[in-house]
Amino acid sequence: MMKVVRAVSSALLLGLAACGKDGFSRASIARAAADFARFAGRATGQETPMADEVTRDSRTAGHPGFDTGTYPGDKAMHAWRASDAPYEWAGFYLQAPCHPDNGWSGKRVTLTSMGYGLAVVYVGQQTWGRTPGVARYVATRVTSKVTTHVGRGRKRHAVTRNVTRTVMRREPGPARGATCHSDFVTAARGARDGLDAIAKARAEGFPLGTTIFLDLERMDVLPHAMREYYMAWTRAVLMDARFRPGIYAHTFNANTVYSDVKSVYLEVGRNDDPPFWIAKSRGFDITKLPSEVGHAFAAVWQGVLDVEQTWNGHKFPIDVNVSSVRSPSMPNTPVITD
Repeated sequence: MMKVVRAVSSALLLGLAACGKDGFSRASIARAAADFARFAGRATGQETPMADEVTRDSRTAGHPGFDTGTYPGDKAMHAWRASDAPYEWAGFYLQAPCHPDNGWSGKRVTLTSMGYGLAVVYVGQQTWGRTPGVARYVATRVTSKVTTHVGRGRKRHAVTRNVTRTVMRREPGPARGATCHSDFVTAARGARDGLDAIAKARAEGFPLGTTIFLDLERMDVLPHAMREYYMAWTRAVLMDARFRPGIYAHTFNANTVYSDVKSVYLEVGRNDDPPFWIAKSRGFDITKLPSEVGHAFAAVWQGVLDVEQTWNGHKFPIDVNVSSVRSPSMPNTPVITD
């Protein structure tokens, strides 16, 4: 009897974990199989190491990673990879209009040889709380000298004093040579930046099919000009067909952005879902799956921002994320669903 239970439990565990259908994910089926195996084990007094392993894997089904704008250096990256840090992948920042630093450039092979997966990031134009193309006036304190005359007769004389007043002045436009400004948030610039992202990814040697995530920081109001910008960026990358456009967005903007970007995918004949990297702090844990952020289309979940961590004697600030795959930007990697 014990051999029969052991055989049935093992068969269910392996068979169910290996195939998912009828709307169930492999992870959920594996957990169900593990539960059955443990129940059978308790009934017969047998140990269930396979079930315990599946349970551990299902609790950490996602793949933790980090991103940091400034490259920490080869020594620090190697030290973290050789430590007990949980991170399997790192954000790779392309030199971009709103991220001019090129510290990550040339590090693709270095990082992948260390064992890191990569998430390629392109920080495009941002609104910075403004409505693109609309003049903005700001209160400015201005000090000027004012001369008046006081006294009478021969005692009359001039008195000069400083007078400060507040005036409304138009905020200046982008400086000469600027690459990042809210006035650059247009459809034309989106297409241009899309081509720039392609060129930068090619220069770094990323393979065809690599996902490039366009970084869109949180916007309390999502202007029409910004929607045109990221849709044009997405269209440019799709039409080129060498890379896959993805989006980094805050949960506050995610649904609208996803709907817009999905429409561009359909417009060019693509039925796959655009990869989304969602920022949301509440409820985050690196043992969770990205879809648990509250958006079924999430491929990556960023939940901890600007935290300093030390591993193997090296300390630097990071954002903490979890992905559905080990290398979020790499093509043809299997996706875990909840």
